[in-house]
Amino acid sequence: NSIWVSTDHDEIEKVAKQFGARVHRRSPEVSQDSSTSLEAIREFLNHHHEVDIVGNIQATSPCLHPSDLIKVADLIQKEGFDSVFSVVRRHQFRWSEVKKGENKMTEPQNLNPAKRYRRQDWPGELYENGSFYFAKRHLIEKGYLQGGKMAYYEMRAEHSVDIDIDIDWPIAEQRVLSFGYFGKEPLKEVKLLVCSFDGCLTNGRIYVTEDQKEMVSYDYRDIVGIDLLKKRGIQVRLIADRDCLKTLSAMQLGCIAKVSATNKLQVLEDWKKDMGLSWKEIAYLGNEESDVECLKKAGMSGVPADACALAQKAAGYICKSSGGSGAVREFAEHIFLLLEKVNSARKQ
Repeated sequence: NSIWVSTDHDEIEKVAKQFGARVHRRSPEVSQDSSTSLEAIREFLNHHHEVDIVGNIQATSPCLHPSDLIKVADLIQKEGFDSVFSVVRRHQFRWSEVKKGENKMTEPQNLNPAKRYRRQDWPGELYENGSFYFAKRHLIEKGYLQGGKMAYYEMRAEHSVDIDIDIDWPIAEQRVLSFGYFGKEPLKEVKLLVCSFDGCLTNGRIYVTEDQKEMVSYDYRDIVGIDLLKKRGIQVRLIADRDCLKTLSAMQLGCIAKVSATNKLQVLEDWKKDMGLSWKEIAYLGNEESDVECLKKAGMSGVPADACALAQKAAGYICKSSGGSGAVREFAEHIFLLLEKVNSARKQ
């Protein structure tokens, strides 16, 4: 089996390869706004004759779980189905549409108003939700993603998320935090947040007075974020490439700090060992190339909105706030949301 990303975009190709996927470069003919998924898949098959079964996973469905996809693959490989597609159960009463100007009444489509039942007593109906389509080569070559010996796979309602328009994004983000897939290992309680000083807690600007004293600016919201983390039992430590110990002392943050860190990953590994932590228990907020390896290692990782491109690629979360403008507070809130997921999972 192999995992492919079909794209004509250089940046998407880089990110896909970074996460271990293989890339099929789409031709201009199937990269138009009017191009369909079927056209792109058929082109892919023309270049990859070794592929017999295609599982088309929609990028707009962020709550898919590997366990579901494995079960679907078994339906085709072991039970002989030619195509399998995803559905979700909905409890919605449907009525016929009456267009403006038509002289007629609406009619019930799936209920009897005279014997209207409670929704909780009704099994509902299955709707195609577009999360994925699996099909054998011979079917796709004929121009179908659904056909032959067909089966549907019913997804859990909380996993059925589709991003179609702008207002779907905040809903999807919250749903992912509650029901998304975060890897084989279960999430653990974060016990340490390491934050890069310049560019995360500050905006990276350094002001020098006439008497050669250094000044930096920071956002009070970030200080509140640090205090909230401490109250939750999460230790906060700071790390910096340069010697800014006097500035840190003047800020009176009450955090252990390592300055002049030429190898941030080594510092992080030393702290991890001293505290007896696993990588899953460490969160890291960085913004520069020197933070990339730390971002890759940490169980939770984030960057401010204005972080460098390499740091953004390595991070699991990109803040909407820039460095020195609330990014630490925002990342703290992100950690709290993920910890809520841990706690809710333990109660189930």
